[in-house]
Amino acid sequence: MCGIIGAVASRDVTSTLLEGLKRLEYRGYDSAGLTVITSDNQFERLRASGKVKYLQKLFDKHPISGNTGIAHTRWATHGKPSEQNAHPHIAGNEVAIVHNGIIENHQIIRAKLLSYRCDITSETDSELIAHLVYLELNAGNNFFAAVKNLSHEIEGAYAIAIIHRSEPGRMIAIRKSSPLVIGLGTNENYVASDALVLLPLTKRVIYLEDGDIADIYTDKVIVYDVNGNQVQREIHILKDSLAGAEKEKYAHFMLKEIYEQPDAVAKTLEGRLSSRHVLTEAFGIKAPEIFNQTKHVMIVACGTSYHAGLVAKFWIEEIAGISCQVEIASEYRYRQKIVEPDTLFITISQSGETADTLAALRSAKKYNYLATLAICNMPVSSLVRESDLVLMTDAGPEIGVASTKSFTCQLASLIMLSIALGSYKGLDPGTETNLIKLLSSLPRVLEQTLKLDLSIKNIVSDFQNKQDSLFLARGILYPIAKEGALKLKEISYIHAEACPAGELKHGTLALVNPAMPIIVLVPEDDLVKKIKSNLEEIATRGGNVILFADKRVELDYSQARQIIRMPVVERLLAPIVYSIPMQLLAYYVALLK
Repeated sequence: MCGIIGAVASRDVTSTLLEGLKRLEYRGYDSAGLTVITSDNQFERLRASGKVKYLQKLFDKHPISGNTGIAHTRWATHGKPSEQNAHPHIAGNEVAIVHNGIIENHQIIRAKLLSYRCDITSETDSELIAHLVYLELNAGNNFFAAVKNLSHEIEGAYAIAIIHRSEPGRMIAIRKSSPLVIGLGTNENYVASDALVLLPLTKRVIYLEDGDIADIYTDKVIVYDVNGNQVQREIHILKDSLAGAEKEKYAHFMLKEIYEQPDAVAKTLEGRLSSRHVLTEAFGIKAPEIFNQTKHVMIVACGTSYHAGLVAKFWIEEIAGISCQVEIASEYRYRQKIVEPDTLFITISQSGETADTLAALRSAKKYNYLATLAICNMPVSSLVRESDLVLMTDAGPEIGVASTKSFTCQLASLIMLSIALGSYKGLDPGTETNLIKLLSSLPRVLEQTLKLDLSIKNIVSDFQNKQDSLFLARGILYPIAKEGALKLKEISYIHAEACPAGELKHGTLALVNPAMPIIVLVPEDDLVKKIKSNLEEIATRGGNVILFADKRVELDYSQARQIIRMPVVERLLAPIVYSIPMQLLAYYVALLK
């Protein structure tokens, strides 16, 4: 969640750093800070707990200036949110750093540094990086060598920007398993954790690869790879308009992005469908050959993308008729694997830089998978570069921390994948054509679903002063119940969990009481009678039920406190459509809280 912005220039960069921090606020954070090298080669640092506006107020009272600087928004992992733990961190009044990620061997490093009597002033793992560089400098190494040696000592995921008080006009950046991008300006250059932050400054960027070290000056950038060789990384031109990074008429980015979903899904489908088929070549030139050989599928992802994979399991097994496993990336990478012959390995990620998903992809290459396929929203990400096949979603910039439009675009991509695989596995041509028609109509159905906005807004009073909630569904909508629970706790901080409705009696029913909101998803499918039976169980215990039900489903209104009638949608597309009200529910409950 943390954010980095840094700059070296022939002008004062303080306002650039502050503006960059404001543009990073969407990522979520608990403190912010900046450090510059002044004209007399001294560090000046400002840090504040809480919002960037508090840092701005501090700057207004105590202005600082410098042509070289780094800044950071922090999301606490090691040490509570506080000014003391906020970045940038300084060691020996010589080295200042900002860091995204987690240093896994921080305890060993801390013990080493304490043995050298280093003056460690925070609880963070990040400050240790500054002290390691400072020790290297004291040992006689130059600035670049000190940073290079750092990469051999720290373990984990990191994106780091470092400045040295004695070398103004220079910044060194290093990246492993955490995104970092270089912005190229005129007589000034930048580093950031997100390319969107650089849009007001430049559209020319270099995406660093794992292990890269970038030596950044006002007039040049030199990049070295993991082996220390100087390399020429491709310069990309940012094409996303600034409008994508503005809230426009919406109160928050999350609401804006919820409303962008019909267009985003339409763009994701565009150019990938004929009147009767999914165009398999959209996945890559070798996709027809690979799909023809595929007998099994393994999907690996994290968080929301994992939930998309759980939905895809239903589609792939029903539409394509081949077996599919889905695993959480952080678990998959640490266990022994048995890989069935001709298994297609699929990763899903919005950013393409999710550390555990990337690590899973890299570990998968040690096994005998048929090929790798990435479903991703970032065309120049590591996941995309390192996969055999790729399907790019077209969600556009997603500023809100809670993934909304990326999720529905992932689902649209995964059902296209299921149809494409099915076309090689005996999928009936008439069924395939019907699925294509349903997909083509999907953006219109999503537009209808957004009209439920006010109805959903009007029911969130049930969540006033509530600390727990339960989401229930069956079959293909159970992953959407999980996603709904994730969204609610992620945005409103209410504890939420999802349960397959058929498992209700195995423990979860004991929690049902009139004070706990219970969200139940009811599409028109073969499991309607089953879930009605579950509703009776809840009603006998006075459960506070909020139903999201297909208009065609006949319901006993005495069993629910609130009923939201969903647009008519075919069962296979229901996961995409029912995602939107779960997002709106989380958003409006968060506003209430």
